[in-house]
Amino acid sequence: MNIFMLLAVGMGGFLGAISRFLLSTMIQKFAGATFPWGTLGVNVLGSFLIGFLFLYFEQVISPTQKALLITGLLGALTTFSTFSLETVLMLQNSLYVRALANVSINVLFSVGATLIGMMVFRRMIGG
Repeated sequence: MNIFMLLAVGMGGFLGAISRFLLSTMIQKFAGATFPWGTLGVNVLGSFLIGFLFLYFEQVISPTQKALLITGLLGALTTFSTFSLETVLMLQNSLYVRALANVSINVLFSVGATLIGMMVFRRMIGG
């Protein structure tokens, strides 16, 4: 590992965190406050992008660029810790069905989005 790898992760994280804040705030404002739609939105988008870009990056870019875009940018864009906190807060407020829905939807949609991202990439390159 070198300084350029660390700087790449840091710069990607900076951009991903800002993107997460802007996107999740916009989605939440549009969708309403009854469910953590903003967190779900950035998690599903980030999952799609990581599925697509992981395969793309395998063939095209350097390890430092992967560190910038996958570890830094997409790692900061998606937010498992916020998802976890929102779920715990729902449980503490006896919103058990909403908490279960939050866990189920985040896991199913995020894993599904990763698979779809990979399928889209493979279809685009004819593989």
